[in-house]
Amino acid sequence: MSQKTFTITSKEGLHARPASALVKVASGFSSEIFLQYGEKNVNLKSILGVMSLGVPAGGEFTITATGSDEEVALQQLDAILKEQGLV
Repeated sequence: MSQKTFTITSKEGLHARPASALVKVASGFSSEIFLQYGEKNVNLKSILGVMSLGVPAGGEFTITATGSDEEVALQQLDAILKEQGLV
């Protein structure tokens, strides 16, 4: 299991466009990938799950990946978060 914690620096929080990019990247991996914010833990391959979290600016969340490609998945998700200006 690999995991990393991030803090949203974008003033809009985790909104639809970057959330969609995250889901698209996560869906390309065979690993199970989850995003936890507060007490909620959702499948990162589900846009509805991610949007239901409502992660605001300054929100801290953790991405956890479990599977054969977990390290690469986490690296690419880290990259897309930075590319989207979220962290």
